Amino acid sequence: MDRYKIYMDNCCLNRPFDDLSQEKMRLESETILSIIKICEAGQWSLFKSDMLYDEISEMKDCFKKEKVLSLYSSATLNVEFSDDIITRAKKLQMSYGIGTFDAIHLASAEHGNADVLLTTDTKFIKRALQSDTKIRVVNPVTWLTEVLFYA
Repeated sequence: MDRYKIYMDNCCLNRPFDDLSQEKMRLESETILSIIKICEAGQWSLFKSDMLYDEISEMKDCFKKEKVLSLYSSATLNVEFSDDIITRAKKLQMSYGIGTFDAIHLASAEHGNADVLLTTDTKFIKRALQSDTKIRVVNPVTWLTEVLFYA
């Protein structure tokens, strides 16, 4: 199995603590937890970033914030905010209509040379596919299925 460098956005880290009564959300949650478990075992690496930390810090639900921080603590790679990230994020926003936080996440993943950026946000995935990024932006269920069964 390859050693992947994975960037998860805030949607992914929050998914296991969302309402899991919908099949899609439950499947995404189980997949995200599986990926994090593999990262904790040292087979893959998970990114942390200033943007992710800021988003988590702003969460109002203290219980959920604590749980998300627990998942976030599995991250071993770090991407610090920089002028290069800001410049790239602005280009992603202006050229491709990617939202502010999503653009910063994508620019951070690029800066850290991530193999993949995982998100449950379909709008973000569609916009990233239209962009000039070399980073694959994909739903965690799709990605893990490909990695485990087709790689």
